[in-house]
Amino acid sequence: MRFAEQWSWCAVETVRDVTPTIREFRLRPENGRVLPYPAGSHVGVTVLIDGQPARRAYSLVENGDANTYRIAVRLAPDSRGGSRGMWNLRAGARIEISNPASLLEIDWTRKNYCLIAGGIGITPITGIAAALRRRDIDAALHYAVKSRGDAAFLDELTALLGDRLTVHASDEGTRLDLEATFRALPHDAIAIMCGPMRMLEAARRAWNDLGRAPADLRYETFGSSGLKPTAEFRVRLRGTDAELVVSRNSSMLDALNGAGFEVISDCQRGECGVCAVDVVAVEGEIDHRDVFFSDQQKHDNRKICPCVSRAIGVVTIDTLYRPEASLR
Repeated sequence: MRFAEQWSWCAVETVRDVTPTIREFRLRPENGRVLPYPAGSHVGVTVLIDGQPARRAYSLVENGDANTYRIAVRLAPDSRGGSRGMWNLRAGARIEISNPASLLEIDWTRKNYCLIAGGIGITPITGIAAALRRRDIDAALHYAVKSRGDAAFLDELTALLGDRLTVHASDEGTRLDLEATFRALPHDAIAIMCGPMRMLEAARRAWNDLGRAPADLRYETFGSSGLKPTAEFRVRLRGTDAELVVSRNSSMLDALNGAGFEVISDCQRGECGVCAVDVVAVEGEIDHRDVFFSDQQKHDNRKICPCVSRAIGVVTIDTLYRPEASLR
């Protein structure tokens, strides 16, 4: 992993619903220490899924309380079970979390920034928006939601940004036009965004089509949202007789490592490509949930990032593991 993770216990201090499907949790470290962290950071949490501990990551929301961490979790019916486990928590519960870490590398020296959030993707953007305001930078925030009732932290963001906040609510017919938004930006602007896979892919295409520097589009992924339903599927290993079942609550990477087919990984969010393995055959469809491979590479189906990507049916892969090699 990229970060040296350290885990500690927190008490769930408060729980409240900020929208019908988004629940906020304030976590107070039992050791009394809230570690400093850069804007856009996340923490890992250990959550029970079907009675078994599993690890998930949630972005830290801008927090005026220096004694607690603040996260928000959307209840996602089509997920690997993490959101259901989190929503089962009540005030007073204990939960283990990792030290905060950030995957967003932001150049704070620029003069022009554009922030974009889709749905629950607003969580890391809250801290970035506040950090820019502290630097007296008037960055615009485009917040795309199905309806205003789905927009978390809307009052806080309005107070922070005023007319620099634009809510794009689908039910009001004000969908976000990424190409027009990017075209209107100064040439030296940076766009920072977090949202579902479809939004991220559309943003990358629009950004690149306009000839903007790829490094000036910074984004964080959920590492879980895909184009296909999350379902159980099977993985076959070339050169072995093994066939693994990847449950809805697990990733392909977890299944491979759990069965002894060790795959090196880093971000585990579909961004770095370190864990990518070769695809030998597909009986069904691959749901590429990464943002590492290009559209053409995903269409070719020659590689897959097992940390986030899934399949419908059966996929045969080559991890370069050979049974005879493990016996030497």
